[in-house]
Amino acid sequence: MSRSQPEAPRAAPRHVGRAEQTLNRLDWTVIRRLDGALQGDYRSLFRGTGLDLADLREYQHHDDPRHIDWNVTARLQIPHVRQYNEDRDVTAWFLVDLSPSVGFGSNVSKTDVAVQFTGVVARLLTRRGNRVGAMLYGHEVDTVVPAGSGRQQVLQIMHRMMHRPPPKPMPGGTRLDELLRHALNTVKRRSIVFVVSDFIAAPGWDAPLGQLASRHDVIAVRLYDPLEMDLPDLGLIVMQDAETGEQVVVDTQARGFRHRFATAARRREAELRDGLARAGVDTLELATEDDLAETVTRFAQLRKRRTQLSAGGALPGHLMPQGA
Repeated sequence: MSRSQPEAPRAAPRHVGRAEQTLNRLDWTVIRRLDGALQGDYRSLFRGTGLDLADLREYQHHDDPRHIDWNVTARLQIPHVRQYNEDRDVTAWFLVDLSPSVGFGSNVSKTDVAVQFTGVVARLLTRRGNRVGAMLYGHEVDTVVPAGSGRQQVLQIMHRMMHRPPPKPMPGGTRLDELLRHALNTVKRRSIVFVVSDFIAAPGWDAPLGQLASRHDVIAVRLYDPLEMDLPDLGLIVMQDAETGEQVVVDTQARGFRHRFATAARRREAELRDGLARAGVDTLELATEDDLAETVTRFAQLRKRRTQLSAGGALPGHLMPQGA
């Protein structure tokens, strides 16, 4: 009697591979930690989503000005705010900037951090029965993953983010406003929207970001690498503009050059913060060297505590912004 041949390996499911390996690792190293650390802060992190208009009442000093109903206010000459009933289900959208500059990283790339953040938060949501979708931007909005639930949905989004052609140089720079306007036209139901980007983009993104925030609960997830803020003495190096592909040889030993670099970085940082402030969105700062679980937990605590300030409380010392 002949010995049977070993069974040929089955073809791997569509999303098994790098995406599943990454999500499995994140499940053990980040997601389980966040599940325990967030606890009551979970709704604070994902508040304000899936809301249906329930009633109107007069504005009080602790109310969110974004909930003012201007038509009723003009008619009655007294400020009124909209009150909502919160649905159990949350719909979240991830607007992910994967333009050339996001590929930079001194140790871990900002793209890798974007994949990890999206996978972690999407999995936290889908484990509670919520729905997540994604829009991916390279030199245009080239991928839309409709909102869905379950682990396979998260894997699909991560797979789409991880398996993309290399981004091409963009002479005009990243047009982040195109991604935001696409979301304005696509996402109809009130949702929580994570805008994941380094915000190294052509001017004009703050206005559509503000419009998006007037309809949805928007969180700007700003990605950055420490080398973008402070350039060390590395000698003679070739620097390339990730957006345009332009290259230039610089001497980082020159103290004057490093000073000009730091000055330009501070100016860019100030312009970015002004733009986010004009848009009126919460911002989660995420560096390539940060501990993801700690950063998300701290952000959730800040959002939760902010809702309590109307009672006259103050932020605890460990939650105060640096330099405050």
